[in-house]
Amino acid sequence: MILDNFHLAGKTAIVTGCNTGLGQGMATALAQAGADIVGINVSDPTETRSAVEAHGRRFLDLRANLADVGCIPDLVAQARALNGGVHILVNNAGIIRREDAIKFSEADWDDVIDLNLKSVFFLSQAVAKLYMAQGSGGKIINIASMLSFQGGIRVPSYTASKSGVMGITRLMANEWAQHRINVNAIAPGYMATNNTAQLRADEHRNAAILERIPAGRWGTPQDLAGPVVFLSSAASDYVNGYTIAVDGGWLAR
Repeated sequence: MILDNFHLAGKTAIVTGCNTGLGQGMATALAQAGADIVGINVSDPTETRSAVEAHGRRFLDLRANLADVGCIPDLVAQARALNGGVHILVNNAGIIRREDAIKFSEADWDDVIDLNLKSVFFLSQAVAKLYMAQGSGGKIINIASMLSFQGGIRVPSYTASKSGVMGITRLMANEWAQHRINVNAIAPGYMATNNTAQLRADEHRNAAILERIPAGRWGTPQDLAGPVVFLSSAASDYVNGYTIAVDGGWLAR
């Protein structure tokens, strides 16, 4: 049966930045599909742990600042120890800094690039090495953005990082598909999360954004549930290097 291809029973998924928002929604969706979750966060993911365990799945709480890539080998080793292997990685952790490009600081550039791009590559590299050692392939899902396709305004380092995420998704897929490792990305549209609180609070920007979205609403974490389960499952075994926009039609406008 085709629906069997979407089941994730017996799988372990690492989800970074899953204490709130989109990461929490994706971790919960993967647990609903049968996966145990390893959450990597800088703060306590109490709600996420409860949601995962409510679906009868295990949750391993790991704390780290992924901008320091030196922590990655130990994190992967701990994740592997939960069930003896890792099968899914969702690179969701990220930050945004807003300022005019003419005044943007080096610190704000480095902070965003280190977490949003550098850590994504090196965590993916470490997990890919594990997948190759396990010999059974695996899934890597990166979280891109509308700003992987567009320039945006007042977010120079975020735009650079998310454009880079789409690029390295293709690069890693090209090199690792031969090992049955699927590397793909999800590009959320305008989502009602902490990152967009400032935009949604601005009456004029909020109205301008909603006017362009054919679906007529901001997205929610639940809107990523289907795409992340698909890309984590056997149903996507022949999907490589692709970025799926989940944007209510924003890019089609």
